[in-house]
Amino acid sequence: MVRRLEVSAKANNDSYLVSHTSKPPGAAAAEVGSLFHGMEPESLILGPPNRSSISGTRTKTGGMTSGKVLHFEEGKMLSQLSSWGIGGPARYFAVASDEETLRHILRYAYENRIQVLIVGKGSNCLFDDRGFDGLVVSNKIRDLQEYPSGVFRAGGGIPVDALGRHTARRGWGGLEFASGIPGTVGGAVFMNAGANGQATADTLLSVEYLTKRGEKRILHRDSGELDCGYRWSPFQDMPDLAAITAATFELHRNADAGARVRQLMERRLETQPVRERSAGCVFRNPSEQGAPSAGALIDRAGLKGLSCGGASVSEMHANFLVNRGGNHTSASEVLALIEAVKEKILEESGYELQEEIRQIPFQLPESGDDR
Repeated sequence: MVRRLEVSAKANNDSYLVSHTSKPPGAAAAEVGSLFHGMEPESLILGPPNRSSISGTRTKTGGMTSGKVLHFEEGKMLSQLSSWGIGGPARYFAVASDEETLRHILRYAYENRIQVLIVGKGSNCLFDDRGFDGLVVSNKIRDLQEYPSGVFRAGGGIPVDALGRHTARRGWGGLEFASGIPGTVGGAVFMNAGANGQATADTLLSVEYLTKRGEKRILHRDSGELDCGYRWSPFQDMPDLAAITAATFELHRNADAGARVRQLMERRLETQPVRERSAGCVFRNPSEQGAPSAGALIDRAGLKGLSCGGASVSEMHANFLVNRGGNHTSASEVLALIEAVKEKILEESGYELQEEIRQIPFQLPESGDDR
């Protein structure tokens, strides 16, 4: 059962008042504009420090002094946040539509030892069947600024597909590959997502992010801080990273960008199972020079259509594992299918496939901080 609670932060001190509420999530909606149609601001949500604060109204020490009234949920099903449609309940769930709110949430969670998981569109992760024993925050930071000479600053919660199409329509090239990728700007930067000879890092100027303490940091390309590799960025090796809040891109004039986007979208429709629930490509391509792609290896091994419960290897693209069991498909079935594919490829061709997706455990490993 999903329960909503209300958190009031007093304006002149660091105390929180936590109480039950029956108000709808939109009762305290953030006034954050969006340049993309159909992407409305969502309510700000905040979880309590521990279960004891749920029973009745009490004061807890925290770090927010904005005087806002925020809402949070218990028991949000992570399957609703996953492109796979898989995952159990989150202990707490939150939505952040602006950087300030996200910073306050992170500080509050850090001070109260609540594990935090930031998600975008849930397109590159597999949630545990048991859910997540902490606070899941949906990054809905969707501000977009356009500067002269093709420089765009995009919020981490903007769907990267929408950004690619938007910039291409305006005659700017560099992000055409993003068309059809079901992730956010933050996720694309974290993974250095790419396709068709382009990658996210190719046009990055800078990236803004928040630490687990809610502290803001910025990395710049000119200082060599954004050196990335195939499906890798320095953010993957940052133990204190909480969320990528914005990225600035430098694009180039390309009158054919719009046509390129349409071409790529048509190709995706013809070659990928876009109408089925998946997480995109599951495996990284082998790094060896001249090695076949992961999809080609799986196809050659005759594994298209292989199933484990409701999880199946797509007949359209072998590097896609699709959910054909709906709500009955479990993460354990997907993991079993992944292992079966890896074992077969190692046996058949000697390649050891590595997952591109992130497996999210019920509890994150201890960070070893000094609190």
